[in-house]
Amino acid sequence: MFLQLIYLKIVSINLVHVEVKEYRCYLSMGLIEDELQEVQRLCEHLVNGSRLVSCVRTMVRVEIRRTSFKQLVICAQFPEDYPKAPLLLELKSKTISDKLLDKLATVCEQEAKKYLGKPQILKILQFVRNFIDENPLSCCYDEITLIKDILQDGDEFKLRQKSSSISFKITEARYYFKGKIFIPDDYPVVAIRLEDEESNFSPMFNRYFMAQAKETARQCLEPPIMNRKKGGNIPPFKPSPSLLPVLQFLIKSVKTVPNELCQLCSNSCLPENPQDVEIDETAERHVERVYCGHLFHLQCLITYMKTPPFQGGKKCPSCGQRIYHEKWKVSEKLAEDRWAHQQARERELKEVEEFFQ
Repeated sequence: MFLQLIYLKIVSINLVHVEVKEYRCYLSMGLIEDELQEVQRLCEHLVNGSRLVSCVRTMVRVEIRRTSFKQLVICAQFPEDYPKAPLLLELKSKTISDKLLDKLATVCEQEAKKYLGKPQILKILQFVRNFIDENPLSCCYDEITLIKDILQDGDEFKLRQKSSSISFKITEARYYFKGKIFIPDDYPVVAIRLEDEESNFSPMFNRYFMAQAKETARQCLEPPIMNRKKGGNIPPFKPSPSLLPVLQFLIKSVKTVPNELCQLCSNSCLPENPQDVEIDETAERHVERVYCGHLFHLQCLITYMKTPPFQGGKKCPSCGQRIYHEKWKVSEKLAEDRWAHQQARERELKEVEEFFQ
C-alpha cells in the first residue's frame, strides 16, 4: 500500500511537470504568433530597405538592401525554448564576403541575448541594417584582408568607416607614398577615388603613380577599346572591384622604384636620401621612366638614344621592348642621320688637329 502511494505521488508530480511544460509551450507559441504578426505589420516600415519574404513559425526570412552590392538575407528560426534562448540565425548574400557574414551572424546572436524573454526579430533586423549603414567598407572586406597580407613593416593602413575611406602609407627605405582612397556607396560598380596624395618621390613619379592608379581603376570598370570596336562573339565584359588592383600597383611600384638601376650606367637611379632627389626635369641626373617601365638618368637616356644601332627603333637593354618617351620623338632615320653627321664632324676636327701637330 505504501509503495502504491509513492508511485501515485511520482505519477502526479510528472503529470504536473508535463502540464507546466505544455503550458509554457502554449505561452511560447502565443508569444511567437504575436511576434510574427508584429513583424508582418512593422518590418518594412521600421527597417529601411527591407523586404519580408517569409513570416511563418518555421522561419522568418527578410531581405535587407542598401545597394545592389550591399544586400543580404536574414533567416531566423525559433529555438524550442524561445524567447529564453536567442534566435537561430543564418545570413546569406551573393555579394558580401562569407567570412564577414559568419562574423556578423555571431555578433547578431550575441545581440539577441540582450533581449532574452522578449521579442527579438525586429531588434536583430534593425541591428543588421545599422551595421550595413555604419560599415560602408563591408563591400570590400575580402580585398581589405588581402591588402593587409601584402603590406610590410613600416606601411600604414587605416579604415575610416564614417567617411567610407582608407588612409594608407607605403614605404621603402626612406621613401614613401601616402594618400586616401574613398569607396563610393555603389562600389564596386563605381570606381574608387584616390585623393590627398603625398610623397617624397620626384613630381614625375607622383604623376605616374596617380595616372596609372586611375587607369587601373578605369580598366576594372570599362571594357578594352578593341573589344568595343570588334563586337561579335567576344564574351560580355564584367566590371570587377578596383581597390585591390590599385593598391597592388602602388605597393609594387613604391617598393620597387627606390631600388631601380639606370639601364645605361647601372648606378642607382634615386639617391639614398630623398632630400637629394633631382626635381629639375631638364637636369642630367633627373630620372626618366620609359614605356616599358625601366628607368634612365636623363643624360643616360639621351646618350643611349643617340647611339646606334637605330634600325627597328631603340630597344630597352633589359627587356628588349622598343623605347618610347615624350622627351625623345626623333624618328629612326633622323637619329641615324644626326649620328652620321656628328661622326663626320668629329673626323674633320680630328684631321684638323692632326694637321697642326
